[in-house]
Amino acid sequence: MNLTVLGLWHLGCVTAASCARHFSVTGLEFDAANVARLSSGRAPLAEPGLDALIQAGLASGRLRFTTDVANACGQADILWVTYDTPVDDNDQSDTESVLRDVRRCLPALRRGSLVLISSQLPVGTCRQIETEFAGLGLRFACSPENLRLGQALEVFNHADRIIAGCRDGLTRDQLATLFAPFTREIVWMSPESAEMTKHAINSFLAVSITFMNEIARLCEDTGANATEVERGLKSESRIGPRAYLSPGSAIAGGTLTRDVVTLANLGRKLGEPLEVLPAIKRSNDQHRLWAWQKIQKFLGDQPGQRVALLGLTYKPGTSTLRRSSALELGQVLAAHGFEVRACDPSSPPLSAQQSFIHFKSSAAEALAGADAVVVCTEWPEFRALDWSTLLSTLRRPLVIDATRFLEKSVAGLPHLQYVTVGSPA
Repeated sequence: MNLTVLGLWHLGCVTAASCARHFSVTGLEFDAANVARLSSGRAPLAEPGLDALIQAGLASGRLRFTTDVANACGQADILWVTYDTPVDDNDQSDTESVLRDVRRCLPALRRGSLVLISSQLPVGTCRQIETEFAGLGLRFACSPENLRLGQALEVFNHADRIIAGCRDGLTRDQLATLFAPFTREIVWMSPESAEMTKHAINSFLAVSITFMNEIARLCEDTGANATEVERGLKSESRIGPRAYLSPGSAIAGGTLTRDVVTLANLGRKLGEPLEVLPAIKRSNDQHRLWAWQKIQKFLGDQPGQRVALLGLTYKPGTSTLRRSSALELGQVLAAHGFEVRACDPSSPPLSAQQSFIHFKSSAAEALAGADAVVVCTEWPEFRALDWSTLLSTLRRPLVIDATRFLEKSVAGLPHLQYVTVGSPA
């Protein structure tokens, strides 16, 4: 089976490199610099094990990269669309940038080829493209992406299940062959249902997170402890121990909230009076201010105070700063006259627009003389630090840790003000 993987950032690189263990794969991308980097065995962002897997695919001869549409698509059995759909600051998806490149490729495919869409696109997109290119004799299917930054290879290569939307038996058989190396369970449905399932899963996770964070803020004001309430909720058989009900940070990165916004926009377009879905984003946007509100409470607004941010990336195990909550907090702090220091094990490149961050090579440098420390990214390295010594270098022993990530590391240290989401004041 010949695969062409279109769009080579996180999702596309993981897909191409993983599939090259089993099939012949061509990675197609219109960014020549990215193609050159990938052809030398380097992914465009950090993901554990990804560079090595790309290099193994190149060495085997089953993986190659190109910017040439005709060369990539002419012999493809499947064109797999794997763009990481861009999201703006309001969680709106830039679907046209993805569709523009898809339209560029479809005329180069042979009749009977399969177009498989995994990029996060609004429900109805598969039908839209299918109708637009009906004369080309192509088949279309949808299998929503299901990756997690920092754990992407494990999730892709050992999926607990794969959602697959298609319309005919030939496509179903082809997808069964494609997915066989990666999962034991395929959940079959129509393309529209597959698209909606992805929206629904992410929105359900988002509503669980925002619900629990609202409960946690009430706990802070009433003497209740949100972690104890979490245990009580998960003991309920109708909820269960794996529910997304841990109090902590607001949803960041745009992955979940893009689907919330997509469904809210769809409701407005269809004239359906939705109440719950639009409220998720409003609640989450309010909770994004939690760390800033705690800094104001303990430090006030006096300019010149120093805040150290532990972690800058969206998640641990990656170098991406896309929609990073740490950068958002840093920008607010800098606008109010605070000196913002930061450290991050991945040493992510900061742009000129992010110069308000004073990046330090170590936690010791970032924390020295700080008035507060905010845990922003849950890098395991931070738990292993000598916290007794580090806290002694602060001007004020204040640690703000939304998710209780450092709770065991700092437990019992004297004079520490340790502030978490959902802890009673």
